[in-house]
Amino acid sequence: MQRFLDPQVLAGISELDLVAKTVVDGFVAGLHRSPDFGFSQEFAEYRAYTPGDDLRHVDWNVFARTERAYLKRYRGETNSQLTIMLDTSASMGYSSHKITKLDYARFLAASVCYLANKQRDAAGLLVFDDEVREYVRPSTRQGQFMRLVHAIDHSEIGKRTNFEKPFVHIQEFLKRRGIVMVLSDFYEQPETVIKTMEPLRYKGNELILFHVLDPQEIQPSLSEPVLMVDMETQEAMEVAPDYAKREYRQRVDAHIEALRTKARSAGIDYFLLRTDRPLDDALREYLTIRQGRM
Repeated sequence: MQRFLDPQVLAGISELDLVAKTVVDGFVAGLHRSPDFGFSQEFAEYRAYTPGDDLRHVDWNVFARTERAYLKRYRGETNSQLTIMLDTSASMGYSSHKITKLDYARFLAASVCYLANKQRDAAGLLVFDDEVREYVRPSTRQGQFMRLVHAIDHSEIGKRTNFEKPFVHIQEFLKRRGIVMVLSDFYEQPETVIKTMEPLRYKGNELILFHVLDPQEIQPSLSEPVLMVDMETQEAMEVAPDYAKREYRQRVDAHIEALRTKARSAGIDYFLLRTDRPLDDALREYLTIRQGRM
């Protein structure tokens, strides 16, 4: 299945709902346990540890008391709430290969919505750049998945990023605690990003930041000087291969590390996603986050 989950292969599928079904069904087929365990989790049962089981699921508190290893298992809740915030600012249109950052984020957003729908969770969507462009309230009503897919599929590249407006908007409309997943390239000062998001965390929501970047943004390979243009400000600068290899790499690495560190110190989960990464890896990472929360 791995070759079918490659983002560049998925880009050849015309319908976004089919992309989501391909990703999730392929991901679930690769699991050695029921797909009803591990997404939005509610404790279901213990079972004895057997060789080959993932040690991360061992309940070490029980082991300390009994000197016997047991694994926790979970079942999906029917009333969990997930809201996906999708950044469609101009920089998300960048690509060094077949798939843009926005396309990758669309695939992941649709896949998570499909997974939520399969497990009867309420899913919603907020699309933003420097304004809120679309908002679909979290719901489990019939047809919600197709409403979400339609909104995701019709999200268009916008202007500059403004995290303040969408997060003020979502605080007004989220009436209950849940999971908020943000898909963005986060071209903003890490302090500003985290400060803007912290109020949602204070209200008991779980925040997950998926930092979507193109491989060439992380490790650029230049053979000669080029003129680079900022996709949001239109500012231009000439970049030499030596600068891209040394100073740029240091700066982007520092930005990623600062965002990761500040997010985790605020109790917010952070994960970097390259747009050449298979989608099932992204889903597995997301489910691992959920398991770690329980």
